[in-house]
Amino acid sequence: MFRVTRHGFREMLIGSVALAVVAVLLRLAFWPLALLIAPILLWLFAFFRDPERQVPVEQDVMVSPADGTVSDISQLPDEPLLGGPAVRVGIFLSVFNVHINRSPCDGKVLDVFYKKGKFINAMRHQLASDQNESNTIVLADPTTGQPIAVVRQIVGLIARRIIFTAERGQLLRRGERIGMIKFGSRTELIVPARVEPQVRVTVGQTVRGAADVIFKLGRPIHTTAPAGLDQAEFERTAPRETPA
Repeated sequence: MFRVTRHGFREMLIGSVALAVVAVLLRLAFWPLALLIAPILLWLFAFFRDPERQVPVEQDVMVSPADGTVSDISQLPDEPLLGGPAVRVGIFLSVFNVHINRSPCDGKVLDVFYKKGKFINAMRHQLASDQNESNTIVLADPTTGQPIAVVRQIVGLIARRIIFTAERGQLLRRGERIGMIKFGSRTELIVPARVEPQVRVTVGQTVRGAADVIFKLGRPIHTTAPAGLDQAEFERTAPRETPA
């Protein structure tokens, strides 16, 4: 069943009306030109697709927070938000990928940081990570409260809006929807070295949010409930959006 996210209702409505007007004008000029509108309309609805995903049940894994292509894997000598060395995996989302972001593991939202910035091409990994507008989510072990993952939503050259739907203190399940980035972007998953992460992806690999494993952990974190088929009810009804 084809499902779209509610976060795209406004864009789909405005886009459909605008494309309909253009189609009418093209038809008046030369009717075959109006057919060019159809693939654009299909892309618009496809961009906001929100498929269900089968979430891995193993306790010792972290799943991808986004659909896209693994663009870089970096060893960080010190990640202040995690209290020491860490490993970062960057995922580039093209305008043809699903743009829903997911929680990589069970965890409590410890903190959220929104940073204004530039709109550098997300394929320029380090510059985009350091300088672009972003939203950073710190997740903590639901039992110990110790930080165990950072998810960073980063805008790109085209993207201009980040949506994050969870709140500080909220418990998330692995694979749960937590928001999206509109129109091309980058998502990062950073985990501390103390959990002994083993990277299970390679640069250039295509990954699916919630379904594909990014890290296998030598020291598993605690979980709140068995993972399984992702359900729509875990998506909150009051999204918070960054300014355009």
